[in-house]
Amino acid sequence: MKLLRCECVLFDMDGTLLDSRAPMHRAYAAWAGRYGLDAALVIQQAHGRRTIDTLRALAPAGADVEADTMVLMRQEQEDVDGVIAIPGAAELLGALPPDRWAVVTSADPVLARKRIAAAGLPLPKQLVSAEDVSRGKPAPDGFQLGAQRLGFDARRSVVFEDAPAGIAAGLAAGAQVIAVGWASTAAGLGESVRVHELSGISAIQDGNEIVLQVTL
Repeated sequence: MKLLRCECVLFDMDGTLLDSRAPMHRAYAAWAGRYGLDAALVIQQAHGRRTIDTLRALAPAGADVEADTMVLMRQEQEDVDGVIAIPGAAELLGALPPDRWAVVTSADPVLARKRIAAAGLPLPKQLVSAEDVSRGKPAPDGFQLGAQRLGFDARRSVVFEDAPAGIAAGLAAGAQVIAVGWASTAAGLGESVRVHELSGISAIQDGNEIVLQVTL
């Protein structure tokens, strides 16, 4: 068991609070197929990153990245089939004071709200999306902004993330990082704790601090 103390909690969305692999894979596989790219590689590179950053990195010469980004975003917004909550997510969010947690995602705000609703999870009071920052993960900007909107310093936060880019962003923000899901089986990136899902984590408020109890 491990205890982590913080003033606020910042959650990534996809792969951390909810499983959206089915619609995400459908959208990126379709884009990859249009250009004859390796769909598995594109999907791997897309995890935890803004759509436009992924397409800029992988699109072939001559592709209209901005137009493709808009098409792919619309496709994802219209497809929430198969989106489900990560085990323990609803219980953990319910245990946290609403003004002490935020979602920091590489998704656009419309998609984020649709997926959170589809998973049956509560909408956060503070949502930092891809449109709120000029630099996406692995830059720390999103987590720094999320903590700021809650009225705290990111260095006094705990970040929940599933992707290497997000873990790197949380660490760069100076936060304690809990790696969730498939990232927990990868080589350690400097995170504080690695867990398979959220069902082994509880939260209580102790004065001005949030205490997260992680069952290892």
